[in-house]
Formats: sequence, C-alpha cells, structure tokens
Amino acid sequence: MVTMTAVYEGDLRCSARHEPSGAQLSTDAPVDNQGKGESFSPTDLCATALGTCMTTIMGIRARQLGVDMAGARFKVTKIMSSDTPRRIVGLPVEFWISGNHTDEVKAALLHAAETCPVNYSIHPDIERSVAIHWIDEGED
Repeated sequence: MVTMTAVYEGDLRCSARHEPSGAQLSTDAPVDNQGKGESFSPTDLCATALGTCMTTIMGIRARQLGVDMAGARFKVTKIMSSDTPRRIVGLPVEFWISGNHTDEVKAALLHAAETCPVNYSIHPDIERSVAIHWIDEGED
C-alpha cells in the first residue's frame, strides 16, 4: 500500500506528495476549465499515468528478454468529452522504440503495454489504442 497526500493551495491548484519518496508535484486546472494551465491537470496525470505505466511494464519485459529500451519515447493524447459530465473519452498512445527487434520481441512489448495495471484500471468506455513505431538502428 502506498500513500499520497495533497493540499489544496487555492486558485484551483493542488500540491501532492508521494509519501514513500517525498517527491512532489503540483496540479492546476486547465485553461478551458477555469484554471491557468500552468501545470498538469488531474486528467493530464491520468493520461501520463497510462503512458508511463505502459513504458515501465514494457521496460520490465524488455529486461527479461535482454533487450535495451533506453531512449524509447511515447506520446499520449488526452481526448476530453464535448458534453457533460466532463470526462476523458480517449487516450491513444504512440511509442517510438529503437533497435532491430524480432517479431517475437515486438509482440511481447506490445502485449506488455496493453496489459499494464493502469490500462486495466481505466474505465472500458474510454477508447484506448496503442501504436508502436519501430525505429531500426541508424534511423531517426
């Protein structure tokens, strides 16, 4: 069990703390919802959690396979509803991974991404997709 704590700072901002490590982050409401958009919004953190969780689980699987994933990048796009209640309706994720990998490794890493704990925790009504762009050594 891990505990996070937070304080509402006012003006639609929160300061949160990861108790085990002491790491801190701030959130701010987005500009389109009365905020200043000066930091991650809570829904931005949800989208970020999906991408970082997928990357972490792929990294674990890559380590088991003896594959170096250092330098892998991802982009997650948070799509919000146009109606109420305000909510996330889509989270497509794209990865760019370098290396000359076998089809078996590619399939294992895709499976790892799709089976990360955050992906399993997100409501099934939220559309999600995963695309991996494989970059052979020497390409950009």
